[in-house]
Amino acid sequence: MAQQKIALITGATSGIGRAAAQTLAQNGFDLIITGRRQERLAAIREELERDCKCRVLPLCFDVRQRTEVEQAIGSLPQDWRAIDVLVNNAGLAVGLEHLHEGQIDDWERMIDTNIKGVLYTTRCVAPLMVERGGGHIVNIGSIAGTQVYENGNVYCATKHAMHALSQGMRQDMLKHNIRVSEVRPGLLETEFSIVRFKGDTARASRTYDGLTPLYANDIAEAILFVVTRPAHVCINDIEITPTAQASSGLVFRQ
Repeated sequence: MAQQKIALITGATSGIGRAAAQTLAQNGFDLIITGRRQERLAAIREELERDCKCRVLPLCFDVRQRTEVEQAIGSLPQDWRAIDVLVNNAGLAVGLEHLHEGQIDDWERMIDTNIKGVLYTTRCVAPLMVERGGGHIVNIGSIAGTQVYENGNVYCATKHAMHALSQGMRQDMLKHNIRVSEVRPGLLETEFSIVRFKGDTARASRTYDGLTPLYANDIAEAILFVVTRPAHVCINDIEITPTAQASSGLVFRQ
């Protein structure tokens, strides 16, 4: 019997990462799930192993910490090292101020997670794919990676970096038979706005007033589509918005 493919998903304890873990598990993948919340990782593992009959390996670490990333991935058991799919999902926005009023700690948190975390994880996983002669890297970007909006400054800059990194990875991985895709959502209702507004749930909920936003499952289904194309097909870039959103700055609210 053929061994199931293995997908490593960062930021798997909530939002897109959580939905992607469930969707891929339901479709024949074994999973390495990572995050900073040990209890959630354990609960997700129990649920997916019970309901989807797949193998799940939880790794609790912070993608911002290079040594933690290197230790966790470098210590993978041999039967977990054949990673077919890497989903670089861990990311966040913090704060929504004009640049001259921004909090430097917020900037560093976004840069460390959205850029350096992706680099640290990819640097550890990509060599395993190169060694095996194939794989697929899926980066979760944002429409903010090509469209800047007021007060988005540093967050938009990090997602512009993700967009550039995705294109650079695609070129660098080409001769190694490693596909690279970027999925870029628009307005999406997860913990994203709660994190951005530092726990202010009332302010976070107003982000979605008067429209139906995207949900995590919408993006998980896109990820599944991307990683299940025939071997000769690479989906380079997908931009997904709610029907009520035409761009980062143009939203129709009823």
